Amino acid sequence: MAFSKVVSSVILVVSFLSPTFTLAFPGPNPGFSPGGGGGSGGGYAGLCPEFYEFSCPQANDIVMSVLEKAIGREPRMAASLLRLHFHDCFVQGCDASILLDDSATIVSEKKSGPNNNSVRGFDVIDEIKAKLEQACPQTVSCADVLALSARGSTVLSGGPSWELPLGRRDSKTASLSASNANIPAPNSTIQTLIALFNRQGLDETDLVALSGSHTIGVARCVTFRQRLYNQNGNNQPDATLERTYYNGLKNTCPRLGGDNNIFPLDLASPIRFDNTYFKLILQGQGLLNSDEVLLTGNVGKTMELVKEYAGNEGVFFEQFANSMVKMGNISPLTGSNGEIRKNCRQINN
Repeated sequence: MAFSKVVSSVILVVSFLSPTFTLAFPGPNPGFSPGGGGGSGGGYAGLCPEFYEFSCPQANDIVMSVLEKAIGREPRMAASLLRLHFHDCFVQGCDASILLDDSATIVSEKKSGPNNNSVRGFDVIDEIKAKLEQACPQTVSCADVLALSARGSTVLSGGPSWELPLGRRDSKTASLSASNANIPAPNSTIQTLIALFNRQGLDETDLVALSGSHTIGVARCVTFRQRLYNQNGNNQPDATLERTYYNGLKNTCPRLGGDNNIFPLDLASPIRFDNTYFKLILQGQGLLNSDEVLLTGNVGKTMELVKEYAGNEGVFFEQFANSMVKMGNISPLTGSNGEIRKNCRQINN
């Protein structure tokens, strides 16, 4: 995000399928029911919430048990896992391509500019996948693990839950170039943010709601240094930064060095998923340029939504949930496409 995220960390509305659909019984070659029409009871894009009802009914419980321990040890992990899902979905769709390591046939997305020395949480995903393989071998995809982990991390941080369509399959490829091209940078302008989200079928409402994932997590100094020392190429700070906040940021992020020093994206409640992020933007305390331009970028829709979400946490939670479902359904692999990886870091032999 410029979710750099998010959420660090994180972080997107189309028609839902009819609430009346045929349950999928996942096996070696799971079947799907594409459905159609409206309603909020079913999945869409070939996915459905009940996908593992018979093949691995304990899947979400396994995910949550690992998340509870991991986030209990390190609350920041919730933002990191939410961000992993975002950075996955913006490259080739939600197919777990971000989890692949380098191999003879794969150039890992972990090396891209937005991901290198930044995305994290892979060990937690590995632990979840190992436990799922013990309980339900070759059944739950790594792409669904990412989606379940993003929802679980949000809930465990105090945020909303949502009915999550499942049944994604895992890619056999990754794309370093798409990772470099498609994931918004933390210094993005509002026009760039809108364009990159539109490329994924996401609108301005999704952009603002999903940026709200920056209510948890941290960002590295290198992602916001420009705002402190040279915002417009004139060796001056960003004039939109509130003065006391600016001085605090300078203490964490010097002009030279300290690239990996971290600062909370939401200084007031950095480990609680709430609407404080939007309140801080209104006070000139949005950390990343991509946060602040939601208000100062002179796009009426995003400005209005920042103010609305700052004033009504319930409205923000509802839209965040809707946008997460929408983002999670970007170009999923279904049917016989892709595979169910045994190890999320490598394709099956």
